[in-house]
Amino acid sequence: MPRELDMTLMLVTHNAFRRDLGHLADAAERLDVGDERARARVRAGWETLKSMLVSHHVGEDRSMWPRMRAGLRGRDDDLAVLDAMQAEHDRIDPLLAAVDDALARPGPDNTRLAAAAEEFRAELDRHLKHEEEDALPLVGAAMSAAEWERCLAEMRGGGLAALRHAPEFFPWLIGEADPADRAAVLRRVPPPVRLLFHKVWLPRYSRQPRWL
Repeated sequence: MPRELDMTLMLVTHNAFRRDLGHLADAAERLDVGDERARARVRAGWETLKSMLVSHHVGEDRSMWPRMRAGLRGRDDDLAVLDAMQAEHDRIDPLLAAVDDALARPGPDNTRLAAAAEEFRAELDRHLKHEEEDALPLVGAAMSAAEWERCLAEMRGGGLAALRHAPEFFPWLIGEADPADRAAVLRRVPPPVRLLFHKVWLPRYSRQPRWL
């Protein structure tokens, strides 16, 4: 029987992506392309979203899917789900580039940005839903709770890399999260990290204007 593993970080991360997809859609609708300050805010929000998504997908491709493949060996239907996950990552990559290009060269109005943002939003939203419904339920059949926690640590870069990314990662992840998601994440980290989040990381992160 599959084990019930703690999916908090994965699900809260997906919620953060969906939140930023909403910010992107709003920007694509309301951005005045002649307003350089507004464009800089949108670009800052987009660069953070892009960085977090690329890091998340690289972590899955390098750590999560290989571990799951090993644990699901011989289960062809389940392995096909993992094939689909990687194929969806490949489809998302050029859509990231399209939004990049539309932000860099918006033209006289938001038409290009709106089209690129909507295609990216739709594809990523489908992928997140597919992963939650079909891939995450297989994790408990593929690895133990301890293996899953090691996998999550590897996906965040592990060791010094995780520490370097924490000051941006945690404010992005839960700075705008609902209280339940924020509490669920903070319960998973030691008290010094909670203190740094509240006193240092979130205030510093919030000083950089993002989105509209």
